[in-house]
Amino acid sequence: MDIGIPKGILGLKGQRVNEIKLDEDTQQLVIECRRDRRRNAVDPVTGKRGTINRYVRRQVRDVPLFGYPCVIDMELAQVFISKNERRIERCEFVDKGCRFTRRFCHMISGLCRHMSIQAVSKHLGLRWETVKNIDKAYLTETLPALDPKQLTGLEYLGVDEVARAKGHDYMTVVYDMVSGHLVWVETGRTAEVFSGFLKQLPEATAAEIKAVAMDMGPSYQKAVRDCLPAADIVFDRFHVMQNYSKAIQNQRRIEFRKANRSGKDMMKGCHYLLLKNAEKLTESQSDKLQLLLTNNDNLNTLYVLKEQLQMLWNAATYDDMAEQLEGWCQIADQSNMTYLKKFAKSLRNHCVGICNYAKHKLTSARIEAGNISIGMIRKRARGIRDTEYFKLKIRQSSLPDRDSMFYMAG
Repeated sequence: MDIGIPKGILGLKGQRVNEIKLDEDTQQLVIECRRDRRRNAVDPVTGKRGTINRYVRRQVRDVPLFGYPCVIDMELAQVFISKNERRIERCEFVDKGCRFTRRFCHMISGLCRHMSIQAVSKHLGLRWETVKNIDKAYLTETLPALDPKQLTGLEYLGVDEVARAKGHDYMTVVYDMVSGHLVWVETGRTAEVFSGFLKQLPEATAAEIKAVAMDMGPSYQKAVRDCLPAADIVFDRFHVMQNYSKAIQNQRRIEFRKANRSGKDMMKGCHYLLLKNAEKLTESQSDKLQLLLTNNDNLNTLYVLKEQLQMLWNAATYDDMAEQLEGWCQIADQSNMTYLKKFAKSLRNHCVGICNYAKHKLTSARIEAGNISIGMIRKRARGIRDTEYFKLKIRQSSLPDRDSMFYMAG
């Protein structure tokens, strides 16, 4: 069955469309083309004009038309090079050796940004590996390079670790905390990995960096001290409160084991109420939490100290914050809770980095936003085993979706 489509809008440069028909058996649109005889044959290696030896036909997959899968049946020239050598000319809309048009690869990469590979594979009738390899090749070719040597104007950096899958193949990600852009990603989470990035920065750029936000792990701290001695280290609020939440969880387990039956019934379902901010509790949740705190002194102490700890980040100056932190630790030391005392000791050991927040007001919001995007990539892929592909997807997630065929630049 012939399909009436204006042939000029198909954008098949170098080809003249003879016929567009629907294959009733495969339910595919087939665009039959003939090479434009007015075009000169060009050697794809040297770029010089050559003699046409013969014509060959190739079929490539193109973007769907009117809901039908589309195949282009095109004609290419075989260029005479020498007595024993022939080469097929280049096609402007298909890469060498590829069975898909460039716009089809563009479409697949756009779909893979918002859908799982499995969903795209099922939608287009392609193998999972084919979809993944197309997306990987397209991203490798089109993503802008992350070159530390070209970076300028960095004032604040944020560094964190992410994993391809839980406990597997950790990577270091570095963000510009002012713009929120990802500036570097590399396999590994050691001091040497982060130092490798910092040492590549231009000397003038490194000198302008005022502070680096991170968690309280020792590796990244060592890299900053070695490579950016003038920059402050800032331990962000998120990771400090995350560590305190772990202390609450551990102490709650102890209290649950010590409690009688009525006490255990009271503690059931209260786990997240202890961690949730008071202003976000509903009236019923607040009543349930208040009943628990009234009947358990240790949990009450932990909860009150949690609220006080969050107030530290309202301090106006470094000295004020350091004084309030020491006062908080002294109260914690007077308790009989081992996990609370350990946490207070950790706060004292990291006092400078925590209180540097008052100097720079640097939070991990940019980092956590990036980590949420990375988590969504993992969830859609259900665990990516190809580490290099995962790095490409991280780089893609940090860029606005301006140039896909779904979200054209305005």
